[in-house]
Amino acid sequence: MSAEAYSAVEPGLGPEESFLSLPDLLMSHERMPCRAQAALPRLALALGKAPLDALPEGTKLELPLWLAKGLYDNKQRIISVELPAVYKESWRTVFSADANVVDLHKLGPYYYAFGSQMLNFDSPENAELAQTILQTFISRFRRIMDSSQNAFNEDTSALVARLDEMERGLFRAGQKGLNDFQGWEMGQASQITASSLVQNYRKRKHSELDA
Repeated sequence: MSAEAYSAVEPGLGPEESFLSLPDLLMSHERMPCRAQAALPRLALALGKAPLDALPEGTKLELPLWLAKGLYDNKQRIISVELPAVYKESWRTVFSADANVVDLHKLGPYYYAFGSQMLNFDSPENAELAQTILQTFISRFRRIMDSSQNAFNEDTSALVARLDEMERGLFRAGQKGLNDFQGWEMGQASQITASSLVQNYRKRKHSELDA
């Protein structure tokens, strides 16, 4: 059995989460507003109710994402889903005005990942939602990377407090790159090594050639 240390699996970003990724597992437990479109006798126990109590049609529910995805079916109409408040038109207007002033972590620590998952559900607002998520990321990306490159050996807790989890990962990557470069400039590193992205790319190319 290999004695190699566990290597964290990066979260996915799109309509399907990776169940090998701890951040994705945590994100999949975020709750969203739903409504029962039929009586749901077998769901009561999972929601902490008596097992013989059926949830009547029309019941408002707060279901974790993984369960909502499993129950959602346009043909059978088991449940309908609503966009969480942060993805609705009122908040999309705020993001469009100035996304940098928003405390994404307070609104939801998985804003981008959870929002991408909303595209699994058939909604007339999906196109606007996808555009808002993309533009929010573009608007905030430069400030995040600028902050990460101008905080050498400083306490960065205040800088990352308002970032969602994906943005925090970007900030950490920027900080690591800055610290590695500064260390190399000061002679604290013997050589510059290839990044993990380059190494993984080389491994994939070798595997394709071997195949």
